[in-house]
Amino acid sequence: MKEIVLDTETTGISIKDGHRIVEIGCIELDNLIPTKNSFHCYLNPERKVSEKAFEVHGYSDEFLSKQKKFSEIGDDFLEFIKDKRLIIHNAEFDIGHLNNELNLFGKNKIENEIVDTLILARDKYPGSQVSLDALCKRFRIDNSKRTLHTALIDCDLLAKVYINLIDQKEPSLNFETTNNEEKNQTNGKKIQYYKKVIYPSELETKNHQKYLKEHLKKNFF
Repeated sequence: MKEIVLDTETTGISIKDGHRIVEIGCIELDNLIPTKNSFHCYLNPERKVSEKAFEVHGYSDEFLSKQKKFSEIGDDFLEFIKDKRLIIHNAEFDIGHLNNELNLFGKNKIENEIVDTLILARDKYPGSQVSLDALCKRFRIDNSKRTLHTALIDCDLLAKVYINLIDQKEPSLNFETTNNEEKNQTNGKKIQYYKKVIYPSELETKNHQKYLKEHLKKNFF
């Protein structure tokens, strides 16, 4: 099954206040394995970024004014997510903003199946913090690159969180090479797996050597 991990960044929180999307990031999963297909774009929101939003993602008005408008990428975005399940953290926010953009663009609302990882996390860990950073900490996912909120970095982290939330530990969604990585080729696609390597302690090694020495003497002498 193909799924799309999706994240957006905006000029502010409320659509009612005229806030718009400034970035869309999507990563495709095929049976929980990341493919090479992704969708990413910065957008000209045609309005100023609020101070709070700028603190979150760091995209300036000058930078965004040089980007494409949603109307220029809307069809490509819809084609990318077509007939695929969407994996989103706090889906109400992202879908609300996307539907607003689609409405301004003269398109229908998104009707894809949606999995909200925020709801999954609340159901699984009631009373616990369920922000993306909190879930990364819970699952020991390295989020050190998340100094600012950017769509693709957040998609990468969310993909790994999603796998842990549904208790699928392998294949991993480590997009960077690790020492314990095994690389396989299936239909020309590189699939990355990992298994935790547990090394014996010094005491365990000594006890094992002692055991072998004693039993070797009994069996062979």
